[in-house]
Amino acid sequence: MMNENKIYDCVIIGGGIAGLTSALYAARGGLSTLVIEEHQFGGQIINALNVLNYPGYISISGYDLITNLSSQVKNMNVPFLYETVVGISKNSVVTNEREIEAKTIIIATGLKKNKLGFEDDYIGRGVSYCATCDGNFFKGKNVAVVGGGNVALEDALYLANVASKVYLIHRRDSFRADDFIINKVYENEKIEVLYNREVSALSGDDALSSLTLDNGDEIEVAGLFIAVGAHPELEFLGDLIKRDSSGYIISENTETNISNIFVAGDARTKELRQLITAASDGAIAANKCINYINLNS
Repeated sequence: MMNENKIYDCVIIGGGIAGLTSALYAARGGLSTLVIEEHQFGGQIINALNVLNYPGYISISGYDLITNLSSQVKNMNVPFLYETVVGISKNSVVTNEREIEAKTIIIATGLKKNKLGFEDDYIGRGVSYCATCDGNFFKGKNVAVVGGGNVALEDALYLANVASKVYLIHRRDSFRADDFIINKVYENEKIEVLYNREVSALSGDDALSSLTLDNGDEIEVAGLFIAVGAHPELEFLGDLIKRDSSGYIISENTETNISNIFVAGDARTKELRQLITAASDGAIAANKCINYINLNS
């Protein structure tokens, strides 16, 4: 449980791989640490059925990976706070419930799912952003997946285990996924790939019953799973932290333009956005917090 009147050495915004790794290293470094997460811990990876490229595991689900890491953090007696961050200053984090003083801050908010822009009326009534969460609602039914990256193809493979047919809709003429996953998709008889197509409209009364493609074709589906990437959602920063034209925090080696505020994970400018680089960022950012406090206390 957090201490209402405490000035924390390190407040971490976000509970994904980057945030939890930051918390683990900060706490082990002797810092009083608080993690704030809006919804659920884990970030996007919690929905991954199989993680195949994280060192130390031949295969592990995103849920199990996050569960293991959060257990490590809890064992360090780090409090978790489930609230929405609405603003920050150099030495405080403001949530929808309170203001928390902090000597250092790590922003580890990751990315938010992109939308098609016209699906809101069907969210929870056939439209989903998480195949592993909602796939079982569509047993024996036709479904569609929109996207062309690893997540979209993994979703299609997962849904093929429960649905009668899966349409995989991609706006380009080739996928942006690993060859291993692409081959698995091509080998699966339940998956029909529709290249150079976009969803233009959704139809249905109480729930989704069909979608229309940009060429006018209508496909009967009970479910639509959207996997078209993500973006940083950092409006709470205001003008305090410098960001690039795409909204990512401008950062070299997790540092920002404010000396005691750091960023870890996908929300910062970087060459590679993977679990392993998010974990690396978390460790580096926490170490920078430790050094900052040692030099300024």
